[in-house]
Parts: sequence; structure tokens; C-alpha cells
Amino acid sequence: MRSPIAHKTLQSSSRRWISATRQKHHTTTTTDSKSQQPRKRKPLTKEQRDFLSSALRVNQTGELAATLIYTAQTPPLVNAHPHLRPLMAHMYEQEAGHLKTFNALITKHRVRPTALYPLWSVLATGLGWSTALMGREAAMACTEAVETEIGEHYNNQIRTLLEMFEQWEAEGYEVGQEFRDLIDTLRRIRDEELEHLDHAVEHDAKEAQPYWLLTNLIRAGCRGAIWTSERV
Repeated sequence: MRSPIAHKTLQSSSRRWISATRQKHHTTTTTDSKSQQPRKRKPLTKEQRDFLSSALRVNQTGELAATLIYTAQTPPLVNAHPHLRPLMAHMYEQEAGHLKTFNALITKHRVRPTALYPLWSVLATGLGWSTALMGREAAMACTEAVETEIGEHYNNQIRTLLEMFEQWEAEGYEVGQEFRDLIDTLRRIRDEELEHLDHAVEHDAKEAQPYWLLTNLIRAGCRGAIWTSERV
């Protein structure tokens, strides 16, 4: 038979253990509840909004120009080199898909298209037609030059977005699925543009005469068009 003192001591110890267990359970539950709560999303700054608007605007402009270049190049190029028909059709279809994507994005986010749409349309058509008349090598050199600049352009956008996401996550904010989808879209389109560059090199782009002058003029024109379309 336990003594009254031993019995009271046991009861007291039991109460302390139960109390400590409840407190620990409460703390664990509270911590788990906090960890399960969705993280907040950080509002965009004006600078970030401006960057995204200009990125969508210039991307749409670039894809419009690409479709017009291929549209102008295809008839004279395929007439002289029928075996290029599947390749030209493939590259055009991909560019048309890119344009459709950015048309949808600028409409969804109410981004103003470039005011220089008519000018870029005329210049892109003229570039495609003139390089095709210069011959297969010149047409492919045009593709190589354009896609070199466009690939670098998309890489810069992706790098900027990843840096933005890294900063948000370091501050405890969530990166929304819409932004992750945008990164995936840019990567896919970039890879398809670089695929076109590879096709151009495989089809003797570097044999164009004068290769250095032609590609550097086209690349400079692309950089100027990108810079202007981001702002106007």
C-alpha cells in the first residue's frame, strides 16, 4: 500500500507531465499550422511591371518580324531549292506559334503593342525578300544573325526573372504559378529559336558573301529594333 505522501507525489508528477505534453503538442501544432499556411506573394514594383510589359511587347514584335521574314523568304527560296520547303514550313509554323503565344499574353495583361508595328512589318518583309534573292546562303545567314540576337535576348529576360524570383523566395514570398509558366514559355521559345540557328548553319549560312558584313548589319538592326520596341 502506497503512503499518502507517495500518492500525492505521483499525482503531482503526472499532472506536470500531462501539462508539459499538452504544451509541447500545442507548440508543435502551432508550428505545423504556420508552416502549412500559404506564403504571400510580393506585389510588383513599378520597375518590375515596366520590365514585364516591355518584355511582352518586344517579344511579340520580334515574333511578328520572324513570321514576316519567313513569309517573304519562302517563295523565292523554295522555287530555287525545293528541298528546303519542309524546313521553311517547320520554322514558319514555330514562329507563328510564338506570335500566337505573345498575342495572347499582351491581350491578357493589357500591354500596349509597339507603336512601330507598321515600320517593323515593312522592314522585316524587305529583309526576308532581299536575302532570299541573294541566295540560299544569304537567307540562312539572315536566320543565323536574327536568331543569335533573339536567343541572347530571351536569355537576358530569363536571367532577370530568375533573379527576381530568387529575391522573392529569400524574403519569404511565394513565386506564383503564372510566373513559373512564363519562365517555361520563354525557355521553350528560346530553344526553338536556337534550333533555327542550328538549321541555318547546317544549310551553309557561313558561306554567304559577304558573311561578316551581312550578319553584323542584321544583328545591329535587331538590337536597334529590340531597344526601340521596348520603349515605343
